[in-house]
Amino acid sequence: MYFAAMCCIAGIISPHRALVTHQLGQRMAHRLQHRGPDDEGMWQSDDEHTLLVHRRLSIIDISEAGHQPMQRNEYTIVYNGELYNYVELRTTLQALGQVFTTQSDTEVIMAAVEVWGITDALQQFDGMFAFAIHHQPTQTVWIARDRYGEKPLYYHVRYGLQNRAFESMVFASEIKALWEVGAPKNINGTRVLNYLTLGMVQNPLQPTQTFYNDILQLPPGNFITVQPALGKLQMRRWYKPELQRQQAWEQYGNLTVNEAITVYQQLLQTSVQRRLRSDVAVGMSVSGGIDSAAIAATALQQSNTQHFHFFTAGFPGFEKDETVFAQQVAAHYPNRVTHHIVTPTANDLATQWQRFMTHQEMPVQSASVFTQYCIYQAAKAAGVIVLLDGQGADEVLGGYERFVQWYLVQLWRTDKKAYWSERKQMMANGFVANAGIAQIAAGYFPEKAAAHLQKKAINQQYGTAYIDIDFSWKYRNPDTLEKPVIHAVEDILWYSTHIMGLQALLQYADRNSMAFGSEIRLPYLMHNLVNFSFAQPSHYKFKDGYTKWLLRKAVEPHLPQGITWRKGKIGYEPPQQQWLLQPAMKAFIHEARHKLVQAKMLHKSVLQAPINAANAHAANNFDWRYLCVAAML
Repeated sequence: MYFAAMCCIAGIISPHRALVTHQLGQRMAHRLQHRGPDDEGMWQSDDEHTLLVHRRLSIIDISEAGHQPMQRNEYTIVYNGELYNYVELRTTLQALGQVFTTQSDTEVIMAAVEVWGITDALQQFDGMFAFAIHHQPTQTVWIARDRYGEKPLYYHVRYGLQNRAFESMVFASEIKALWEVGAPKNINGTRVLNYLTLGMVQNPLQPTQTFYNDILQLPPGNFITVQPALGKLQMRRWYKPELQRQQAWEQYGNLTVNEAITVYQQLLQTSVQRRLRSDVAVGMSVSGGIDSAAIAATALQQSNTQHFHFFTAGFPGFEKDETVFAQQVAAHYPNRVTHHIVTPTANDLATQWQRFMTHQEMPVQSASVFTQYCIYQAAKAAGVIVLLDGQGADEVLGGYERFVQWYLVQLWRTDKKAYWSERKQMMANGFVANAGIAQIAAGYFPEKAAAHLQKKAINQQYGTAYIDIDFSWKYRNPDTLEKPVIHAVEDILWYSTHIMGLQALLQYADRNSMAFGSEIRLPYLMHNLVNFSFAQPSHYKFKDGYTKWLLRKAVEPHLPQGITWRKGKIGYEPPQQQWLLQPAMKAFIHEARHKLVQAKMLHKSVLQAPINAANAHAANNFDWRYLCVAAML
């Protein structure tokens, strides 16, 4: 029996016992019921300074064995997520003398912390998680989050006027639970300005920042140590990817290309095998691209009998519809797959818009995020609540066009003959449109290139039409538009994986899945696989006119050639432009504009401007952004 801990957590911590009440905890739990509809639990420490709250989604079992908060010896935990290597860790801990009373991964976490301490225990975990664990003898609480940010954790701290100790700290898996117990809902003007003008959904310089003032997020790979009775907290980074990359390079940095393919195959198989551990039907989001197809093929190789459900978004008649490619993947494994084609429409967007944005809580980049929402909704309707998805491969292995451009710039500096050959092939295969003088110059002067891009963003923000001038002057902050200095393509891959890019996608996936009480598992984000990938030279990732070459070679024997070596890339794109021109969505846009004018974010002249319906990945996606910000107000 496999025990899952998908759910949500919350808590209240204060040196003032009167502020730590079950009534407040119940309000937080009720607000998060959609994430954990099957069970609820609460626990308060003996000194009454700490209250831990849990809502449970019972993936497998609803017996008392999986109930939380869970206690073991001197520890009490609330935990949201999956520890994929809990079987292996359990065996290791048993060899060290630990005795277990349940089969759950939750108990393994507590035992690991007991044996190794919080920092070393976290290093052992392969999983997605956010948890809070209370240690009775020291009256300490540790609140931790996984390496890449697959599971969310938000908190609000209220400080007294005359001392450094906090009055209270509340934390939860979603922001709405913090609002429920009095955290302020004050929108961060700078974040909104950067989003409205440039589409930015993250602030790379302040990883704790959200779209709301005084609401913070625990950055991925960090944990907070809290001393409840003293009102003190300290955040520490437990995951140090630079060190992990160096260690992986020392182990794997000199492999031949065939050796690298073999190791990548082995690591991907291990990751998928661990993420298939479930006693319920498992589904997969299969877009038709290589990332999801590779996960599907690897999963199907794990067993000759297991049946899987594929879920694909289809847009009949739309030029970027990928249904035919997803069908090729399914057809490659006859009688092993039930293929569900989901066809989101403009009417779906209109009727579900408010619910969708209520779950997201913050602006999203485009209607592609709503497409994912519809996929998870269809999976739940089909009785499939565990899905494997392909997020992470593009960032780690270089799937986007801008990464190809940087690779070509790198080749120009190191091997001009290889540059011309690779450039020709990449352009012929549709992975890059051009790599001209400007890109090459950026490679020679990376600091100047970063400064130029920052200045370009500043000018673009200044020149964006319809922004209220007072709003712009009040909240513009050029420092938040700082661009990374890129010396090599690996720098931009690193930045997109660990700093800005991937985290937004993980946030969308968590909200969309938990809106329907579903669980999303991401094999490409097993840390050993990520670190191995970063230890490999860039010409194993970009090769022979293809991106993600290493992945393609690793799964080549198990997929149709037309999928493995498919040319070009479609960025999971729905017909957003068509959707926004439908009457219901046009009405929403007009309403959103009025709200933003009333909020003094937009100038009233926008009310006479025609609808600007743009494609999902267009730079001028302004009316979509108006919709998202208006939904926050």
